[in-house]
Amino acid sequence: MTKSTGRRVTANLSLTLDGRYHGPAGPADMGAIVSYATTEVARRYLTRIWEGATTAVLGRGNAEGFLGFWPTVAADENADPRDRGYAKWLVDVEKVVFSRTLTVAPWDRTRLVNAPVAEVVAALKSEGEGDILVNSSASIIRPLLEANLLDRLSLLICPEITGGGPRLFEDGLPPSKWQLTHHETGALGETAVVYDRTP
Repeated sequence: MTKSTGRRVTANLSLTLDGRYHGPAGPADMGAIVSYATTEVARRYLTRIWEGATTAVLGRGNAEGFLGFWPTVAADENADPRDRGYAKWLVDVEKVVFSRTLTVAPWDRTRLVNAPVAEVVAALKSEGEGDILVNSSASIIRPLLEANLLDRLSLLICPEITGGGPRLFEDGLPPSKWQLTHHETGALGETAVVYDRTP
């Protein structure tokens, strides 16, 4: 049996009102979400998700996409300090990237893995300190929900309906109960929530 160090597995994701994490045209179809990403509520949300986290877990798509954006923010002295704080954390933190195709890590301080998500994250929980943040990667969050390995879920709910695109919460997930531990709504109707798993 894998021992636990008490590390908490947290995850964050932005969703539309109809539960989509991108629109029907594919992963680049983020119009219903990206327009809320620079609000005060969203920026405070961004700061909360990485505080206390010492490992970032990403799917390949996000790892490659983030690489084209966040390092430039980390280097930009004129960027919003909250955006820059997250960007610097992401650049510097230990990263675990799940991929079946990559052979060279797209970031420094990155370990590529091609193994079952639940096994890898359970092993991460058994060593080290600090939270493990699953960073905007539904392909990782869903298997962790299926394996009951997720301890905290941070969501930014964007007040739009796309009518298509993939959903995070699909049929077949095991029952679980969650307690609302943070809630904040912005001027545009965007809502940041944090749910912690209850026993």
